[in-house]
Amino acid sequence: MIYELRNYTMRPGRRDELIALFEREFVESQEAVGIRVTGTFRDPDAPDTFPWVRAFPDMESRRASLEAFYGGPVWRAHRDAANATMETSDDVLLLRPAGPEFEVSARPPVGTAELPPSSYVATIYHVTDGFAGLFARAAAPVLAEAGVPPVACFETEPAENTFPRLPVRTGVKVFVWFARFDTPEEEREVDLPMLEPCLTAAPVRLRLRPTARSSLR
Repeated sequence: MIYELRNYTMRPGRRDELIALFEREFVESQEAVGIRVTGTFRDPDAPDTFPWVRAFPDMESRRASLEAFYGGPVWRAHRDAANATMETSDDVLLLRPAGPEFEVSARPPVGTAELPPSSYVATIYHVTDGFAGLFARAAAPVLAEAGVPPVACFETEPAENTFPRLPVRTGVKVFVWFARFDTPEEEREVDLPMLEPCLTAAPVRLRLRPTARSSLR
């Protein structure tokens, strides 16, 4: 699978406007052309952002699906409204699995307003070669013992962007892992000093609260 971790910067105060439009118009319409809308979130630490994850079987499928969606009637009908809510939409990491992948739940129907009680935390490392193996050997057991097992792990997909109309971040090598907590109150960090020699920048930690229709719950 190929994953995109997308994090849009919103115009002030307009995040919920985009989420409402997205959950009404852009979920089933993407999945109809082969895109898996994996998770949609609010970041309580960054109220003017919209982080979300989608997935594709492979890079060629990604190209075909994105051409179908962004050339299709639903996006044409609603793109101006969506784009009006955003400052930027190019903070995108193109990823491939480097460990467990997400287990998704059934998505509630359009119109659902109740928010899941769970919380996810995504930790983004900028890394040197071989980091995924080190993480699996040295960090994952420590996390599991601490009750924070990774529910998904990814690394940079180095293939050329097959849909250049939507830019992705280039020139970066990252490793991203996700933890899930039943409630935000249970969120916690685990010290992993064994990873520090292989990091090329300070880690970025995103606290992610699922939206009403997220398949990650």
